[in-house]
Amino acid sequence: MEPVIEVGGLTARADGALLLDGVDLTVRAGGVTALVGPSGSGKTTLALALLGEAAPGVRLRGSVRVAGVDVVGEEGPTGAARDVRGRVVSYMPQHPAHALNPARRIGSVLTELARLHRPDGTDDSGGTGRAGGTGGTGGGRSAAGREHAAGALRAAGLPDDPGFRRRFPHQFSGGQRQRVALAQVLACGPSVLVLDEPSTGLDTVARLRLADRLTRLAADGYALLLLSHDHDLVRAVAARTVTLDRGRVTAAGPTPEVLPAPAAPPPPVAATAPVRPAGAVLEARGLTAWLHAGRRGEVLRDVAVRVPEGGCTAVVGPSGSGKTVLARCLAGLHERHRGHLAFRGEPLPVLRRRTARQIRGVQYVWQEVRGSFDERRTVLEQVARTAVRLRGLTPREAERQARAVWERLGLSAEHTARHAAALSGGELQRAALSRALLADPDVLICDEITTALDSVSTELVTAEITRLREESDTAVLWIGHDLALVERLADDLVVLDSGGVVDSGDSRTVLGAPRSETTRLLLRSRHLGTAGPAALEPVPPGVQRKEHLQP
Repeated sequence: MEPVIEVGGLTARADGALLLDGVDLTVRAGGVTALVGPSGSGKTTLALALLGEAAPGVRLRGSVRVAGVDVVGEEGPTGAARDVRGRVVSYMPQHPAHALNPARRIGSVLTELARLHRPDGTDDSGGTGRAGGTGGTGGGRSAAGREHAAGALRAAGLPDDPGFRRRFPHQFSGGQRQRVALAQVLACGPSVLVLDEPSTGLDTVARLRLADRLTRLAADGYALLLLSHDHDLVRAVAARTVTLDRGRVTAAGPTPEVLPAPAAPPPPVAATAPVRPAGAVLEARGLTAWLHAGRRGEVLRDVAVRVPEGGCTAVVGPSGSGKTVLARCLAGLHERHRGHLAFRGEPLPVLRRRTARQIRGVQYVWQEVRGSFDERRTVLEQVARTAVRLRGLTPREAERQARAVWERLGLSAEHTARHAAALSGGELQRAALSRALLADPDVLICDEITTALDSVSTELVTAEITRLREESDTAVLWIGHDLALVERLADDLVVLDSGGVVDSGDSRTVLGAPRSETTRLLLRSRHLGTAGPAALEPVPPGVQRKEHLQP
């Protein structure tokens, strides 16, 4: 097929740094092209350029054509770019919080997007990859908008019932928000989809289903550009892969010939970990949490979890099982709960009632961190400020320690003068971890902190976590979907489903001899593209399951 995306000699500069250096790229309809490369290599900058957009302070030059329309020229983005955004090419950002309106229900947003980009309720693209509508005006247009919204939810693997459409973004898990963001993209009826890390926050089952959805979308005629660190997903769906490194294309060709195999993982840290004391630094017993006033919308039910000094307890489970709500309860951010929370044996109140010692002692690093950085100050200033406020260090000493942690996590001196807008998602994730570490915490709560990272950055993060456990006896609560990483890091494992604990114990025992069907299902679907039909066998009657595990 003819190319629908043609990029030639594209450059991007910001704060004196060269983000893209003469990039050439071609994407054709009816297939998936993957864009891979380390964090900070320029993938998101290139993706935004396809819409004629750039982050604040970023200057674009070169040539970008989408469906025959020039969206970037030698003078930067063109006026024609607004005619293709959403309607022809739609972009799903890496972090769904950037795409979802927290004040609006998802159903109304999806319907509005369908009406905005398909004003007559029909597919007027004249090409493949967009479903037709009913036409008409007034009520017909509204009905067509709702029909497209429902279809977008189904295509993204979500239910389209009225109760689901009435939810607000904060009432979903991270993995569900990722799929709601995908539904918003599909509701516009584009012919080109640019998906930035779409597997972020997904459990192994949902990730396997995502691969199937992307393959089906390509078969329906869409052109897909997939930005991803998830090499298994890339190998499963992409026919062609382009590798970026420091803003330059370093390789391009068929995926099997270009994409390197992942490095062999290091030996399990648990094999050499010292014996831990029995006492828990952080503990929850009988924890029940809900979303709405009047204890409506229960998301956790009688959950127990403990993290010993120097130990690592992992929490896994399907998207929407309550993992992030558990983390937010322990961090003091989710107040609608009951049960016993303790820090070093003392009751642990909500954040606004915690002492300075408790705030410093329990630090939380969450998945979507960009909104937590002030765009008016450099990121390093904000990282160092933590040690000034919580530990009483001088600004000079705090910055010295911040630079040391910064460098151990693979961030260069060049990054220290940058603002948040000039850093990639993976770089900001490591900066957020640095900020928490500057508090010198007793407990570190890590909620999907490696999903935006390439394999090299992930190894640097896990090495730092291991160092803290061994040298400072820092306790870690690790929330994640990467079972291989969990197996390496965690001493103990808790499996959640439908807000309740369905498996718990020593991590190797739980993963080696799972008692629940939820754990077995997650294990069967962990190897994307090789698990086969058994990974999606139906759960026997009476076993708890969530909508994201249903076909």
